[in-house]
Amino acid sequence: MDAAIARAVDALFRQQDPAGFWWAELQSNVTITAEVLLLRHVWGTFERVPRAAAERYFREEQREHGGWELAYGDGGDLSVSVEAYMALRMLGVARDDPALRRAREFILARGGITRSRIFTKMHLALVGAYEWAGLPALPPWLMVLPERGPLSIYDLSSWARGSTVPLILLFDRKPVYGPVLDLDELYAEGREHARFALPRGNDAVEHFFNGADTVLKWAERAGLVPFRRRGLELAERWTVERQEHTGDWGGIIPAMLNALLGLRAIGYDAADPVVVRGFAAVDGFTITAGGAYRVQPCISPVWDTGLAVRALADAGVRRDDPRMVSAASWLLDRQIVARYGDWSVKNRGGKPGGWAFEFENAWYPDVDDTAVVAMALAAVDHPQPQRVRAAIARAAQWVATMQCTTGGWGAFDVDNDQDWLNRIPYGDLKAMIDPNTADVTARVLEMIVRCELPAFDEARFQRALTFLLNEQERDGAWFGRWGVNYVYGTSGALAALGPTRAGYRAIDEAVVRGAVWLKSVQQPDGGWGESTASYRDPALRGIGPATASQTAWGLIGLLACIERLPQIADTFAPAIERGVDYLLRTQRADGTWNEPEFTGTGFPNHFYLNYHSYRQHFPLTALGRYAASRASPKSPSS
Repeated sequence: MDAAIARAVDALFRQQDPAGFWWAELQSNVTITAEVLLLRHVWGTFERVPRAAAERYFREEQREHGGWELAYGDGGDLSVSVEAYMALRMLGVARDDPALRRAREFILARGGITRSRIFTKMHLALVGAYEWAGLPALPPWLMVLPERGPLSIYDLSSWARGSTVPLILLFDRKPVYGPVLDLDELYAEGREHARFALPRGNDAVEHFFNGADTVLKWAERAGLVPFRRRGLELAERWTVERQEHTGDWGGIIPAMLNALLGLRAIGYDAADPVVVRGFAAVDGFTITAGGAYRVQPCISPVWDTGLAVRALADAGVRRDDPRMVSAASWLLDRQIVARYGDWSVKNRGGKPGGWAFEFENAWYPDVDDTAVVAMALAAVDHPQPQRVRAAIARAAQWVATMQCTTGGWGAFDVDNDQDWLNRIPYGDLKAMIDPNTADVTARVLEMIVRCELPAFDEARFQRALTFLLNEQERDGAWFGRWGVNYVYGTSGALAALGPTRAGYRAIDEAVVRGAVWLKSVQQPDGGWGESTASYRDPALRGIGPATASQTAWGLIGLLACIERLPQIADTFAPAIERGVDYLLRTQRADGTWNEPEFTGTGFPNHFYLNYHSYRQHFPLTALGRYAASRASPKSPSS
């Protein structure tokens, strides 16, 4: 085991950039790359796409069933497959190509274009392959609503807000860009028989919103849209204002693409500095090494660096190791201390002090990253200790003000929890809000405990603790919003509750129940695994092929349990030993682990992620903490 830890440490340090940070690929499904190709088509710059490399990427990602997947091994997804098919056609692949014949069969068997999601239809409408009439209205007067009124754009999640505002410009113009792409073969009923309208509602709420959409569209046709000009002006100004100096919008490709689509619709020129910076940012998310061509949905250097530092510290790397100090210095330079981002609309008392996920994203720091970075900085002996203490204090103060009314934390905003917004026709990804979640709340509680933060008084701590305990489900597990799924959520909750202050029987009981659940879903091979299908069917929680990252999460959770309750260590010792053995057996000679599965979550049921860093630092964290527990007189093997 000591040799395995040493190999993993060496492997992780080999991946460190000379500037001090870590940055691994963030993999998603093929729609991100397909939509970048579409963007190039819209702007008339398709010649800049390396066609052979792009075509090879889509062909390699197609599965035997003919479709393309949301996440590894999920059986394929209709909307993803429609967009991949669109991309291959844009690249010049003929309809009768064997790959497209198989794809067409897959798509038609699932209902064809008319059964695809709203954003897929929007992208098709831009090239004439779908009718704008089948898309929901997006009225410009949304921009005129008061920020702190009963409804405004700030009631949308940060990612929905950043993607929606520029679409107000696009939906107002409803452009079609030639050459038109004929995809009529993907209409199961035939395009001439297709119903270009919103899906029929399933209940009274959906019927109401469909009726409201009908009224909005009638008003558009009649020229009776109030505040149209003012709303469009505000949408344009908002979009341009939120571009980072590097060209990013919100640090995510959907917001970046939609911003460029919206600006194109209202007549921006390709030589405009805003557009030039925007395309440069998109190119920065593109992987072209070794002749590849694929686009990441986001980039995660701050997240990767914070978690890598924590893993190395858990593995016993010296706190004053120059490489650790370099990483800490890089993180200190990334703290957002000047800009009051969108979070400040509903958090008037907070002062900047958080970290974002990406290299540049000052408008949208997030609570989860901030908690991880604070714990990483606390694990390093930096030559400027006062600077570190001040940075952690600023972060803690900001996070404290981001606490929601219910006691928990969301990722980017305070009390962003109007669930009815997920029922509007436009929101078919069910990701219009950013409510507080167990996993983010657990990370904050862990930060409070491990960093001993005075910014959190007893009342604030108790509210958070009560929220987290109430989120535990009947079988002992916690839901994982940002990782797949119950294994992630339960591990995070136990990592927070395990080392927290003693004296609360309710915590002891919750920790034991969570650990018992983790033990119950351990796989026969000793690992832990859970597929993305558990988001659709909770009965599948904890079920799936074992992976390195999820096995690490299982171990982290059990080790936190015995950290709190060493007297019951023998109960979980066999499961811990088997989990450790799984990681040792599956480690490769170079110190890394292989993991094609997607264990990160963007939007449950609709968008998943494979963090290529997870397979490395989480196993190292688990092995390092196990080694520390074994060396302790209270270890599970003692």
